Amino acid sequence: MGIFSRLAQLIKSNLNDLISKSEDPEKMLNQIVLDMNNQLVEAKKQVASSIADEKRLAKQYEQEAANAAEWERRAMMALRAGNEELAKEALSRKKEHDQLAETFKGQWQKQKDAVEKLKTALRMLNDKIEEAKRKKNVLVARKKRAEAQKAIQETMHGLKDQSAFETFDRMAGKIDQLEAEAEAGEELNEEYTGDVLASKFNNLEKKAGAEDDLAELKKKMGLAPADSPKPKAEEKVQARVEAPPVAAQQSKQSEQDELAAALEELEQEQQQEQQKKMGR
Repeated sequence: MGIFSRLAQLIKSNLNDLISKSEDPEKMLNQIVLDMNNQLVEAKKQVASSIADEKRLAKQYEQEAANAAEWERRAMMALRAGNEELAKEALSRKKEHDQLAETFKGQWQKQKDAVEKLKTALRMLNDKIEEAKRKKNVLVARKKRAEAQKAIQETMHGLKDQSAFETFDRMAGKIDQLEAEAEAGEELNEEYTGDVLASKFNNLEKKAGAEDDLAELKKKMGLAPADSPKPKAEEKVQARVEAPPVAAQQSKQSEQDELAAALEELEQEQQQEQQKKMGR
């Protein structure tokens, strides 16, 4: 094989491959259906022309038959007048029209048969085009479904890549870090600028609530020891704090009550921890 023939074959194969890749099934099917419709329109025009020819031949046949009948009537009229020569001439003219009528009749009959075949072929062509349209819709739907399935498979294949999940986890870790830093900043802000005492008491209330729930559960289960009498907060405060002057007593009363309650809760927690150790 020469170099030029090989080059021509290579170019031809590349062109065929390029054309095959550029073919869109949906567009190709639409174009095919469009071409079929154009062919149907042309076929209808040809059938209509054949029908017109058939009607024209029929009219010519009828005209020649009418002319023959007219010359026969004239021949009869000449005989009634006693003119046989004129009657012969009329009959001769009638014979010519009869021959033409037979000729047109034969052509009309052939054209009529041809028109019937063309009509049948036209109906078959129209049925095939309608069937092609229905198949085209089904094929287009199948093509779209296949494309959707392919897109889903490509997406699933992309999700199987571990790097995507690793990046996802890394971003989640960064967000957790940002949230922790924000909470730490908020805690420091409360520590240095907020009400420290209120914050401590809030923490005590949270712990006390959890301890109370635990003690209540132990009571229901029969695991808690008998309750010991709790010292009053006022007596502990009197034992530890001297009576303030009368002028400052009202301003510090609320703080003393809070401190007393806090001390009471701390002692309760210590007692509960001792009870837990004894229960073990």
